[in-house]
Amino acid sequence: MDRRGRLAQSITANTQWLAAPRSGFARVKRMARRLLAPVLDLDIPHGPGSISAAMIVAASVGYGIAVGGHGPEILAELHRACDAVSNRAGLQISSISMNGQQELDQPAILELAGVGSQSSLPCLDAATARRDLMRNPWIADATVLKLYPDRLQISVTERLPLALWQKDGRVSVIAADGTVLEEFNGRRFMDFPLVVGDGAERDARDFLDIVGRYPMIRQAVEASVLVAERRWNLHLKSGIDVRLPDGDVEQALQTLVALDRDKKILSRDITAIDLRRPGQVTVRLSDAAAQARAETVKDMLKKPKTKEHDA
Repeated sequence: MDRRGRLAQSITANTQWLAAPRSGFARVKRMARRLLAPVLDLDIPHGPGSISAAMIVAASVGYGIAVGGHGPEILAELHRACDAVSNRAGLQISSISMNGQQELDQPAILELAGVGSQSSLPCLDAATARRDLMRNPWIADATVLKLYPDRLQISVTERLPLALWQKDGRVSVIAADGTVLEEFNGRRFMDFPLVVGDGAERDARDFLDIVGRYPMIRQAVEASVLVAERRWNLHLKSGIDVRLPDGDVEQALQTLVALDRDKKILSRDITAIDLRRPGQVTVRLSDAAAQARAETVKDMLKKPKTKEHDA
C-alpha cells in the first residue's frame, strides 16, 4: 500500500510472474499426468485403511518413476521451473565471488557447481553444489554460501601437484596425498619429479622429502622406482641405478654423497651402486669398464717375475 492506504500495484499485476514460466510447468504437468494417470483413476475408500492405501500407492508411483528412469528428468524440469519463477521474482544470482582457484578457472568451477546463467539463489542447493565440486580431483575442499538476496560465494581449496606417476605405461600428475589430478599431457609439469611403480603415488611425498634434503642427488635423479612396494631405486640421468635399502634411506643417501665427494663415484664408468646392506657398498661396472679391468688384470698376470740378486 502507498501512504494513502492504497495498493501500489494490483494483486493481479504482482502475481503475473507466476504464470510466466508456463512452458516449464507444462512439461512437468504433461509428464506427471502421464505417469500418475493410473493413480488418479483409483477410487480410494475413506476410513482407516485409506492412509495405508495411499502410502502403498505413493510407494508404487515412486518405484515406477525410478524404474522407468524418469526421476532425473522430472527433477531437472522442476529445477528449471523453480529457477524461472525465482528469477521473475528478482531472486536471480547477480553477483558471484570466488577465491582459492588456481588450476581451475571460474567457468569450470561454476559448471562443476551446477551454476548457470539462469540459476536462482533459492533453487540452488549449496550442499549438492559443494559435493559436486569435491568430485573434481583438484578440489580438496569447498564452501558454497548463498547470501540473499542475490549473492553467491564459492571458496575452494585445491590440491597441490607433487610429482608425475608412471604406471602401466601411463603418466599422471599426482598430489601429495596420492590423488591422481590429471593425465600428463607432455607440456605442463615437465620439471616435476617422476615416480614409478605400484604404490609409488602413496609413498612419494615422504620419499621425495628425504631426497630433497640432498640437492646434488635430487638434481641427478631421472626417476624414483618403487620396487615391490617396499624399497626405492634411483635411476640417475647418467644411467646409474642406485639401489636403496628397505629401511634407513637417509643413511644410504648420506653414504652416497660421501662416496661421490671422496671417490667421485657418480662420475665413474659404472651401471649400479648397491647400498641395500648397511656398511657395505657394491658397485657394478659397465661392460666396457669390466672388459678394460679384465684386460688389465690379464696383462699383470702375464708379466714375468724378476729374480732378486744378492748384493
